[in-house]
Amino acid sequence: MDGTRYLVVGSSHAALEAVTAIRMQDPDGSLSLITRDSHLPYSPTVLPYVVSGRSVPERIFLRNEEFFAKHHVVYRPGQTLVSVHPQSNTAHFADGSEVRYEKLLLATGAAPAIPPIPGLDKVRYHVLRTLDDALKLKSAIGASRHAIVLGGGLVGMHAAENLVKSGANVTIIEMQDQVLGAYFDRQAATFIERAFIEHGARIITGRRVVGLAPSAQGVAVSLEGGGSLETDLLLVATGVKPDLRYLTDSGVNCASGIIVNNDMGTNIGNIWAAGDCAQAKDFYNEGTTMNAILPDATEQGRIAGMAMAGDPSRKDYLGGVPLNTYHFFGRHAISVGTGVVPTGGTERLRVDEETGRYLRVIFQDGRLLGIFGIGEFFDSGVMWQLILRRVDMTDSIERLVADPLTIGREFMSRLWR
Repeated sequence: MDGTRYLVVGSSHAALEAVTAIRMQDPDGSLSLITRDSHLPYSPTVLPYVVSGRSVPERIFLRNEEFFAKHHVVYRPGQTLVSVHPQSNTAHFADGSEVRYEKLLLATGAAPAIPPIPGLDKVRYHVLRTLDDALKLKSAIGASRHAIVLGGGLVGMHAAENLVKSGANVTIIEMQDQVLGAYFDRQAATFIERAFIEHGARIITGRRVVGLAPSAQGVAVSLEGGGSLETDLLLVATGVKPDLRYLTDSGVNCASGIIVNNDMGTNIGNIWAAGDCAQAKDFYNEGTTMNAILPDATEQGRIAGMAMAGDPSRKDYLGGVPLNTYHFFGRHAISVGTGVVPTGGTERLRVDEETGRYLRVIFQDGRLLGIFGIGEFFDSGVMWQLILRRVDMTDSIERLVADPLTIGREFMSRLWR
């Protein structure tokens, strides 16, 4: 049985940031990074660009073999975690191997959430979560003429745009009454939907897919309320969720994800979790939340690594604040924070239908809670920090609404010292 001081399971942003944080404090302690993925580490956010051809697989990797050798990290790809045994401090993998650890970080990410649609198991479909998924979808897109995307989230909309640009007839089916409902309100989503329709896509919202079956063309799709469609390429992009079966009977507390405290620690003293599998503090209330975004994964991984290595400069996790940037047909959209206007909160809205520009800003007690833009320029990272730091902007609200890029950077120059 192999043994290591630090065992990190996973290989994306949370895992890599934890490795860096550990090595800053403990350059010599034995460290193993084990992942189910068969490739070098990469970011899931780059996968739509692999599908489109804008990024080639050989150039997307976040770390190479030299990095692991230099930092004395044992990197073991292609090994899936199947169980964790805190009583014996061991992790068991699908190839039959076992690893004894002193400290364990679970950064296993999330997997596609497959909806319980009758007939789905009888048809061929694609998902987009791994590099192998992206390569398969890229190959299929070239031959597709009639494509259906189930789900109007970021993954589905990215893929739909690539399909449109490849010349396919594309239909997006979203059971909510708008696309990108987790990031934008109905008015903002209208601008995005309009761009897709102008480029030839069809969008069906507010209806469920109730059945799938093989057909001469590929797949027959039956819709709630009647009607059906045919497709030669079906992409299921209905969200993601952590696969936590490896924690069955482990004693590690889980709900939607692995429940963690403010240093990313679980209820088991030498086990931490970070990234898309972690259910951590919600910035806006007293509860916990799943916040599957890259900046949060990086922050959680850094905190977890510092805690594991006993770094005295570690600070508590402040809470999950959503942040997403999205590009579509040469335009851009940014979503930072909450779109809910709380009791006593205020909202500023600036919309130009002619140019397709949209800005929505939410404040409470002079502090920024959320900012959302279509065709508007501002620094999402700066806005994220203004929210997290609870900066009092009482005297600058109207200036921020008028020019969020300049005013955001003005605050940054004063506060980021």
